[in-house]
Amino acid sequence: MFNKIVYGLGILASLGLSAAAYFQKLPFSFTETLGFVTGAWCVWLTVKENIWNWPIGIANSAFFLILFWQSSLFADAALQIVYIILGILGWYWWLYGGAKKTELPISKAPRREWIWLAILLALGTWAEFAILVHAHDAAPFLDALTTAMSLVAQYLLTKKRMENWYIWMSVDVIYVYLYIIKDLYLTAFLYAIFFLMCVRGLVEWKRTHAKHLSLQK
Repeated sequence: MFNKIVYGLGILASLGLSAAAYFQKLPFSFTETLGFVTGAWCVWLTVKENIWNWPIGIANSAFFLILFWQSSLFADAALQIVYIILGILGWYWWLYGGAKKTELPISKAPRREWIWLAILLALGTWAEFAILVHAHDAAPFLDALTTAMSLVAQYLLTKKRMENWYIWMSVDVIYVYLYIIKDLYLTAFLYAIFFLMCVRGLVEWKRTHAKHLSLQK
């Protein structure tokens, strides 16, 4: 009953906020508000391991693609396209990525996976930074770094790796600063909420993972 009340209040708040932005009653654009609403729902549903986080996340990426392109954050805009693709893959993997195409369980990334992800992170940041400097990006290094880190985190999330939360928390801290200096205050506030939700997600996923391991013994 409590969860139903929480979801109901969340839906009402989302509709009210979206309507207020549409009728220009808020100091934020309608697109940024939709990104805020769908982003909050996406992370909350991910914390709860709810499969609906993927379609809502795909919609969120579409809204942020528009918003970031308008703000000249080109790497973040391009990142949303990758998110949409990974969202489709994650949707499938969460449903059928387990043994015999069953639901994918939470797991920890093996050392070999971390090594090649670290290499890709370093190379990706360097390459994106060089490109973004020539493209006159608003914040080339931070944009490149957060883009590369976000891709790593999103990949880990699609595979339901526990460590995705640590990467997301690090990215969220940088994003809060980046969006404040770009005057995207609602989006900065959203990423501060994301950070707190990631902490909650890490705690809940650890509990679920421990329970799953105990059942296997």
